[in-house]
Amino acid sequence: MRNPLKSKIAKNASWIIIGRVVQALLGLVVSMFTARYLGPGNYGLISYAHSLVGFVMPVVFLGMNNTLVHELTTDQSSEGEIIGTSIIMSLMSSIICMIGVFTFTFFVNADEKATIIVSVLYSFILIFQVLDLVRYWFQSKLLSKYSAIVSLISYVIVSLYKIFLLITHKSVYWFAVSNTIDYLIISISLLVIYHKLGGQKLAFSLNRAKSLFSKSKHYIVTGLMVAIFAQTDKIMLKLMLGETATGFYSAASTCAAMTGFIFTAIIDSFRPEIFKSYSQSTEKFELNMKRLYSVIIYISLAQSLVMTVFAPIIIHILYGSQYNPSITALQIITWFTTFSYMGSVRNIWILSKNLQKYLWIINLSGAALNVILNAILIPHFGINGASFASFMTQFFTNFIIGFIILPIKDNNILIIKAINPKYLLSLIK
Repeated sequence: MRNPLKSKIAKNASWIIIGRVVQALLGLVVSMFTARYLGPGNYGLISYAHSLVGFVMPVVFLGMNNTLVHELTTDQSSEGEIIGTSIIMSLMSSIICMIGVFTFTFFVNADEKATIIVSVLYSFILIFQVLDLVRYWFQSKLLSKYSAIVSLISYVIVSLYKIFLLITHKSVYWFAVSNTIDYLIISISLLVIYHKLGGQKLAFSLNRAKSLFSKSKHYIVTGLMVAIFAQTDKIMLKLMLGETATGFYSAASTCAAMTGFIFTAIIDSFRPEIFKSYSQSTEKFELNMKRLYSVIIYISLAQSLVMTVFAPIIIHILYGSQYNPSITALQIITWFTTFSYMGSVRNIWILSKNLQKYLWIINLSGAALNVILNAILIPHFGINGASFASFMTQFFTNFIIGFIILPIKDNNILIIKAINPKYLLSLIK
């Protein structure tokens, strides 16, 4: 007999994946022409601004993006207060972070007017991305089809906007605000649908804010550490080698991450069921974890193999011969995918076990390693050195360190067991 819950999880993941597949295909076409039009230099500027914004994102969300699904799943009677409070808290934080982005570029890139303007324009995304927190309500209810449809429609609109910019030969400044428009449309649409589906009235509570912050604060430092080894490479490349090298590296890293929506969809769809199964039985919880790990491991390895073999063709088709320096970087950086998403799955295990206190150790170690490796390798190997630094950081942070910090060793045992393809096959069946 078919399991209704598994069917619902599958449908939820399918909606996300289908929406993201269409979005990814459209994005590839638009990004291809945008990167060619802007050239490695201006493309590198946009990537630099994206990295600065990504760096402060954990502070904007105050770590709540890691705990909201858990909160909404376990306290459904207060969902309006939970969402409303989280939005207000993040909104105040986003304004502070925007000021921080401007201050950083004003001093560090003092003689680069274009860099300052692009970074400030790009940072407006922080305000509207806060409202996107309502998306976690849809995840907790396994209703991601609504957010998937809204995201797709919004992306189509923004893609048309970018096409207009290409046709009318607009400057790089116009491209810097495109993602802000995307999140503006998504946020307003999701809030409307939330109310239409009977979501509780949004409210703010100081006590709720204290409660949310006490549970999510561990993820702020953790998120910052993750941001360091996710964004530092581009920032260091820009400061050490310039925006052109950043553009080449960004092309490679974008290709490596272009199927990331598949992993995100799978993880997001499993997350509510894993949280529920933890309170039901250890056996069921561990089975769900092993199945999720197995899916992530085998899909990511397949992707990395394809990327490595076809990297020259992929770069040539998407970006043209002017981005040829990106080929080797792509063949290296693509292998970090497996360990990167294993870390996302591990965080579900850690939250379920209430072991968040170890996250800062894990990610501080990874951040320090990433900065050190980039500082050593970039001067000698350029963007290829940055690619290898990213791979080694993910490998160490999301696997090796699991054997060093003994309280999370059980999670590593689940990873090793998940290599057995029977867990993947059982899920497919």
